[in-house]
Amino acid sequence: MDVGFLRKTFGDRFVEDSSIAALYVHDASFVEGESNVFGVVFPETEGEVVELVRWAIKHKVPLFPQGSATSLSGNAAATARGLVVSFERMTKVEIDPGDGVAVVGPGVRIEELNVELARYGFFFPVDPGSMRSATIGGAIANGAGGMRGAKYGTVKDWVLGLRVVTGRGDVLKVGCKTFKCRNGYDLVRLFVGSEGTLGLITEAVLKLAPVPESAVAVLAYYDDVEPLVEDVVRVRASRIWPLFAEFLDAPTAAVVGLEERDTLFLGVDVNTGAEERVLKRLQSIVRGRVASVAVGWSEAMKLLEPRRRLYSAQVHLAQRGGGVLVIEDVAVPISKLPDAVRGLKKLAEKYGVPLLLGGHVGDGNLHPATWFRKEEGPGKAEKFIREMAELVVGLGGTVSAEHGVGTLKKDLIALELGDAVLTYMRELKKVFDPYNILNPGKIA
Repeated sequence: MDVGFLRKTFGDRFVEDSSIAALYVHDASFVEGESNVFGVVFPETEGEVVELVRWAIKHKVPLFPQGSATSLSGNAAATARGLVVSFERMTKVEIDPGDGVAVVGPGVRIEELNVELARYGFFFPVDPGSMRSATIGGAIANGAGGMRGAKYGTVKDWVLGLRVVTGRGDVLKVGCKTFKCRNGYDLVRLFVGSEGTLGLITEAVLKLAPVPESAVAVLAYYDDVEPLVEDVVRVRASRIWPLFAEFLDAPTAAVVGLEERDTLFLGVDVNTGAEERVLKRLQSIVRGRVASVAVGWSEAMKLLEPRRRLYSAQVHLAQRGGGVLVIEDVAVPISKLPDAVRGLKKLAEKYGVPLLLGGHVGDGNLHPATWFRKEEGPGKAEKFIREMAELVVGLGGTVSAEHGVGTLKKDLIALELGDAVLTYMRELKKVFDPYNILNPGKIA
């Protein structure tokens, strides 16, 4: 393969050193990346991305786009001999507070964007657990959600427009810079969650939200998950829209330093002056034992910190046990959460696998985590995951709520969607990426 173009166009932004490239072929999942890639390239402009894609078409080189590689489903891992495309240097940020939008590059980190937005009284409300390192481009490609999803939804609800380079080497401008936009097929939603398999995002127009004036929150303990879920439903029925409603089961709560009880983190954003009234309403509705309360935006975010430690605690436990961590991502209708939790615990017992369970109870999203020892292999874990998928689909849920499909969930979404839907997905892939150079082997 002729790499002269890469050396000439990108200079020292094309890294051929295999020891450095090896750092970019993995993501946060346990998918083994292809160690023998051609290297890593760091484009800075859309024009460079176009040239890169056209070169890749000519030489039949797979391109593996990457933000911060925090994916948990293998969708940011290089799975064939190709070239990793890191967007970490495309960090343009243009904020228009009058229109309530921001135009940003794909390499901007969510937390860094929010630091800038705070100067204008706005924020980008999508907050995946990896928000301190996750990039806008990665969040869009992955279809990210997060802990504020109970009120603000997922990233698809906050992307107004995109500029994308397709696998044909064409630049598409899709969507609008306006809140209302009905100009044909909704290609923005098509690219959101497509995991870089249809096009490479070079710019995003994001809708912004005003930073709430204040917030209140409670941390409550329960003896069982059913009354915990019922309380969340009761809060919503009382015309209170939670900012976050997060859950840890008893063993998992103990791991992050809390009491070994089923735990609810429940927060509501409010206007200044309404804190005491809303907090009293929450306390009158919640039937669990309220262990702590928070008043104020910063204080409410601090109360949520133990929940944010879930991932690091899972990693620590798996590594301490010499295991390979597997974090799953399922969602069911909120009313079915108790059935899902009970079913997952029965399956873990059936197959003798460890289980840590937490998630976003406010939107029915659970993150069951297990692990297996390398010497024993993934057999029992795989059986657990397969039956987990059957369980949640049977409850009217989905096997992929916010972590994406990547390589790890391809079989599971086949179980959920069926052959006809997957056939249409494959045909869409051919339209936008006829040469199969963009993140091949992912999703369908």
